[in-house]
Amino acid sequence: MAMANDLDAPDPLVESLSRYRPLTPGEAADLERTLALPAAGDPWHRSTALHVTASALIVHPPTRRVLLRWHARQQAWLQVGGHGDPGEADPLSVALREGREETGLADLAPWPGAEIVHVVIVPVPAAPHEAAHEHADLRFVLTTGTPEAVRPENPSALLRWLSIEEAYALTTEENVRETLSRVAHLLA
Repeated sequence: MAMANDLDAPDPLVESLSRYRPLTPGEAADLERTLALPAAGDPWHRSTALHVTASALIVHPPTRRVLLRWHARQQAWLQVGGHGDPGEADPLSVALREGREETGLADLAPWPGAEIVHVVIVPVPAAPHEAAHEHADLRFVLTTGTPEAVRPENPSALLRWLSIEEAYALTTEENVRETLSRVAHLLA
């Protein structure tokens, strides 16, 4: 969302989404739903049944490894990422901040460029503090030159460096497997 004193500035979310080209019919439908969110209000606001999140698969290209994080709520190994903080509107900035917070890696950078690599709407199960809802997740690839510096943000948020094949075998989420497949082509 544009700030009140910056009404003519382009919305980084809309700009990122308008440049993105989906690879499957299902992704095209998810992109269409996501593109409709800004017209309905704040697309990042957590109170809506469908809201935007940004995430990233972190890679270490010299070793062709990827980093997965254990998410206790989903009971799954996933990429890092999450919600925008109040005032954040740029999905890549959200993915970078979340990546740094969740991994302790200070040198994260977009790789091989700053483009979205996957748009997917994922269901999120209910929790004691919120109802079940959906995330319109915009996924990026980030790189680090210091994989040994990784540290989890808390003891239950385990982190694992894996080959693409190991990551594919470890995750049970088809949407994450699709992201891994796309990143495998970049690492080849």
